[in-house]
Amino acid sequence: MTETLKSVGIDIGTSTTQLVVSDLTLENRANPFSVPRIAITDKEIVYRSGIHFTPLLSDTVIDARGVRDIVAEEYRRAGLRRDQVQTGAVIITGETARKENAREVLAALSEFAGDFVVATAGPDLESILAARGAGADEYSKENHTQVLHYDIGGGTSNLALYNRGRLCATSCLDIGGRLVKIEPKTGKITYLSPKLEGRFPGVVRGAEASSALLAPVAEEMTAALLQAAGLEPPGPLLEFYTTAGVSPMRARGAALSFSGGVADCLFSPPADELAYGDMGPLLGQTIRKALQAKGVAPIQGAETIRATVVGAGAHSMEVSGSTIFYRGVEFPLKNLPVLRLEPEEERGDLAAAIRSKLGWYADEGGLTQVALAFAGENSPSYRRVQELAEHIQKGLGPLLDQGFFPVVAVEADLAKVLGQALAPRLPGPLLCLDGVGVSNGDYIDIGAPVAGGTVLPVVVKTLAFEKK
Repeated sequence: MTETLKSVGIDIGTSTTQLVVSDLTLENRANPFSVPRIAITDKEIVYRSGIHFTPLLSDTVIDARGVRDIVAEEYRRAGLRRDQVQTGAVIITGETARKENAREVLAALSEFAGDFVVATAGPDLESILAARGAGADEYSKENHTQVLHYDIGGGTSNLALYNRGRLCATSCLDIGGRLVKIEPKTGKITYLSPKLEGRFPGVVRGAEASSALLAPVAEEMTAALLQAAGLEPPGPLLEFYTTAGVSPMRARGAALSFSGGVADCLFSPPADELAYGDMGPLLGQTIRKALQAKGVAPIQGAETIRATVVGAGAHSMEVSGSTIFYRGVEFPLKNLPVLRLEPEEERGDLAAAIRSKLGWYADEGGLTQVALAFAGENSPSYRRVQELAEHIQKGLGPLLDQGFFPVVAVEADLAKVLGQALAPRLPGPLLCLDGVGVSNGDYIDIGAPVAGGTVLPVVVKTLAFEKK
């Protein structure tokens, strides 16, 4: 059994806004006499939008209507109706995620991605999406090697380290081509990132831009990028440019892969290093020369400027495990915070742990609907399943008359049997799904059932918005 889903990825970055449309193929890999085991087996990008400069009303405000108009026009060009979209991703990335009205923009775009929308800009997830969209994970796996992938955009550089196809670490640096903006007609600097203010003599708003003036900026940024790869000795630059709240990357001996708008300038630079009204081409060429001096040949991603949006459109969705149980649930469920129970809590007084941790999600309006998550056990006994159901009932019981209903996500393959044990104990809606590994601080979206109702599309999201 196979089924094809239409997926849309929308990426609103510091420099550009773009969209891709993909067809995702779901296939049941189990034999006819086994429980379903659905997987995404293929993807095909069927439409790539043009590259649009992200419209801004000011340095701190995104033009939500302008972004919406871009997406509406690209839907028209793609011949795509909103009701044809079954899954999708809206990603606000880089410095754009820090704009004060980022959530307003997401709300304006939600209608374009059907019933299933990812709305996130966490640097970890962005690093992963870009690396996978560029094919760094597959390159690492196929060549049995370690790859450090850089996605260098307008406001940030997202790093992801893979070893033999396995993600090992992520990081993010406040380095990008549009940390300095230049008015094309006058040649003067019109915007300077707060990160750079007062750091370089003569680099100020209103100054006449030139490659010579901005060369020290590009060289310092390049040095920080090389420190992350272990190509330069450790120093304070890496810590200075690493995004607040993110751990610095310290890789060594990895192949280096690149995507993002600056990667285009690294591999195919324009003749004018200030051609795009920013320092992207200059930064790309400075990186290229530095790598040549080190004897390092960079790997060009399968996608460069579109890497993040391709990753979002093709990789953001996963499907639940081989068994699920749901009753009376109105899909989709969006932005459910995860309440993760640790193994020792699962083995002990699980009901007490649930009641205690639910307080994390209470506010003046009452309790927020959450998703309970725990590891579970492989092949548990009937008695153990009944014990888990009893603990969940006791932990949630007093809350069920407040509009709260059980959403349980386990890693082990036991959602169906656990749901069957919970069903007679708990009235109203109920949802159990498996094959989902999540942590406290994550959020999940759960889409409407697909593949004949046998599986649920699930997206796990990190905390979406950074603060300066």
